[in-house]
Amino acid sequence: MKSFFVFICSAFFFYSAKSSHVYAEKKIFIDTTPFINLQYESDTLQDIVVSGNFRTIKKSNSLIPIESYSAAFLKRQIEPDIWSSLSRVNGVLPQTSCQVCFTSSFRLNGLDGPYTLVLIDGMPIVSALSSVYGLTGLPQSLIKRIEVIKGPASALYGSEAVAGVINLITKDPGKKTELSLVHTSSSYLERTTDIGLNFKIGKAASLLGLHHFMMDKRWDINDDGFTDIPLQHRISLFNKLNFERRSGLPAMFAWRYFYEDRWGGEINWQKKYRGGEDVYGESIFTNRFEGIGRYGWKIADRLIEADFSYNYHKQDSYYGNVSYDASQHTTFGQLRTEWVKKKMRILSGIPFRMIRYDDNTPATASAQTGATAPSTSISSGIFSQLEWDAGKKMSFLGGMRLEFHNVHRPVISHRFGFKYTPAENHVFRFSSGNGFRLVNLFTEEHAALTGSRTIVITESIRPELSTNYHLNYTNFQNLGSALLSIDAGLFYTRFTNRILPDFDTNPNLIIYSNLDGVAVSRGLSFQIDYNLGDLFRWNTGFTWMDVFQREKEKEKTNIIYTPPFSATYGIGGSLFKKKIELDITGTTTSPMRLPVLEDDFRPEYSPWYTLLHLQISLQLNQNLGFKAGVRNLLNFLPIHPIMRPFDPFDRAADNPVTNPNGYTFDTSYSYAPLMSRRLVFSLSYRLSKK
Repeated sequence: MKSFFVFICSAFFFYSAKSSHVYAEKKIFIDTTPFINLQYESDTLQDIVVSGNFRTIKKSNSLIPIESYSAAFLKRQIEPDIWSSLSRVNGVLPQTSCQVCFTSSFRLNGLDGPYTLVLIDGMPIVSALSSVYGLTGLPQSLIKRIEVIKGPASALYGSEAVAGVINLITKDPGKKTELSLVHTSSSYLERTTDIGLNFKIGKAASLLGLHHFMMDKRWDINDDGFTDIPLQHRISLFNKLNFERRSGLPAMFAWRYFYEDRWGGEINWQKKYRGGEDVYGESIFTNRFEGIGRYGWKIADRLIEADFSYNYHKQDSYYGNVSYDASQHTTFGQLRTEWVKKKMRILSGIPFRMIRYDDNTPATASAQTGATAPSTSISSGIFSQLEWDAGKKMSFLGGMRLEFHNVHRPVISHRFGFKYTPAENHVFRFSSGNGFRLVNLFTEEHAALTGSRTIVITESIRPELSTNYHLNYTNFQNLGSALLSIDAGLFYTRFTNRILPDFDTNPNLIIYSNLDGVAVSRGLSFQIDYNLGDLFRWNTGFTWMDVFQREKEKEKTNIIYTPPFSATYGIGGSLFKKKIELDITGTTTSPMRLPVLEDDFRPEYSPWYTLLHLQISLQLNQNLGFKAGVRNLLNFLPIHPIMRPFDPFDRAADNPVTNPNGYTFDTSYSYAPLMSRRLVFSLSYRLSKK
């Protein structure tokens, strides 16, 4: 049935492509551009960005530092999905918070997933319940570029953009008719199929995408009786439509449907054991729908643009015998316009957002009756951002956002930016800002759901408040036919009311409360890229961080899962007259503090580890490409990922003879994937017609 579904979708895409050529064009020309472009392509784009101010500008003119990664960057990764590929971005650290079900998020400059806002085409479609799904299930072949803002962006994007913003920008539909097919398989028997179709019908241009992922082989290489990686079945459909208007003003709508069935647990687990106490398993069913749009019109010669998005997320999960059944509706709308006068530009907008969340946990239970009481969060406000070009060398940015919330008092977020260009290709940027974040423990903290520890909330949780500073220096040099770029930065974030899980006070509890003190994330980053056309490319970067909390009259404590040092690097080039490309990429991570039990035999800090990957790309003919590679070339595997895997329901935890230290089943000791060295193969086909 699954294969038949993929076949039907593929046939439909082929038929649509054929039909669109017949009705839309009289003359058809074959574009022989190969799918794997072996011509010079830089991994990091220096031309345009849009995330800083909702408009396309040159990256060098942006007043805030924005990193832009091209489609070529994704092609050079052996990873089959965007989430894994972003691990190669300096300062972005993928974090797996459970070795059983692989619940994952990103840490940006030391701050965990909910502090980073994920956008698709500038729209905030990703909610706290589903932050990881914003980067999963979207075919890489549909991505035009990825923009990353490291630093405060709350004044423009809202309160969640504390650590920064990741904006996935999809291709423009209809520029040319194009069909792409990519299939990737690994020696772990992972199979990924991506199908993309770009075509035009009448005045509408369409970009279609199908993503299908299957992993149904049970692996237990470390012999602990548990799956090393969860079994998964994932399907995603994406469609983006641009409508041609006589006025030339924007009219766009896009939607995506996402389904996933994922589980991990004891090797002999079956679905008949779901929710029971016979065999332990963590099973997650996810259904998700997203819609985004943009429409513009003119009033008195002034362009007004409306942005809107909606997502529905349904999650039906069991963590052992603990049920988690949740749904979330997120509606977003925004009106914005821009005034331009001489050397000043003012961007203003009126945003609105409503989130309705319901689950079967105490998070939404009525204190009087105990019955479910869905929570509704409504926020609205106004924002404005001023850009002032003070001369050839100096520019300033100032922004402010006032948000009204139906539960909390009004909150003001500000933003300040300064750009100084003392000489050509030398740019200094400084930005600062503040923001707040509302926290839902049961939607963001996977540890609150596993059942391995008991949750204790000691007080009424208050919103987190933060102050951020970011200093950046960039330099680009043309060295003959080569391009050299340098990017360096300092960052500092200070929290009050920070909410952090306490794993230390009692090994059987997770205690949540507002921190009576401060939490700090500070550090520096450095990256250098060197490109010599098709012949040679090299890049390396590192991030050093000091991330800690300090309660009153206590010494500072390092935050768990946050390594002080991480590095990314890559080297590659073309061989045999550009017919073959070779790329070696990798990451190195320093020891990080992990949650341990009392008298735990496991080390409190992880070891240094390196994940190294090799990829060879071969162009077989004008349209057909082939890739082969090795992931985790050094075959690194973490040890002791699960405590007492032989007793997941803690039936014998109180036995003083067999368990003298009182250890309990625990899945939170997680710092790297349990996936050994493996081969990866990819076959791609592209057909273009102008």
